[in-house]
Amino acid sequence: MSLAEAPVFEALIVPHRSLTPKGILVVGGAFLVLTVVVAVRFWIWGAWPVAVFSFVELPLLAILLTINQRRARASELIMLDATQLKVVRTDASGRCQQEALPAAWLRLDLDSTKGRSRILASSHGRGCEVGAFLHEPDRVSLFDALKSALHHVRNPRFDNPQLREQ
Repeated sequence: MSLAEAPVFEALIVPHRSLTPKGILVVGGAFLVLTVVVAVRFWIWGAWPVAVFSFVELPLLAILLTINQRRARASELIMLDATQLKVVRTDASGRCQQEALPAAWLRLDLDSTKGRSRILASSHGRGCEVGAFLHEPDRVSLFDALKSALHHVRNPRFDNPQLREQ
């Protein structure tokens, strides 16, 4: 790997999911027990339609928890080296989409319209949004870090030992 290809900035962004697979089993089990208790109670009281609808909730919960876990597999990799900004997005099903913008003419903007900010990277009429699924403070932090890294790419500091001796 040459010096120009060495990453100056690298960030892997994944959506925040607080439930682990074990947590999903605990939530599903607790919901199952609660549903059975409610359904049996209403069945005994003679309100059997409520019991039937209680058991309709279980597959719906399973589907929603599965969708939530599947979407947690999405990611976004942002790499900046001396020549380009590369953004590699992986969706929940594993498909990758890659965009590369030259670093020499790269422009970074933090667009704050409609109460929500967006990080826009553009160069030569092409552009992309990065960090779209981050929360607001994290998005601003990513923008600051990326802007700082781009500044260091454009304004390198050279260590010249001959100048230090004088």
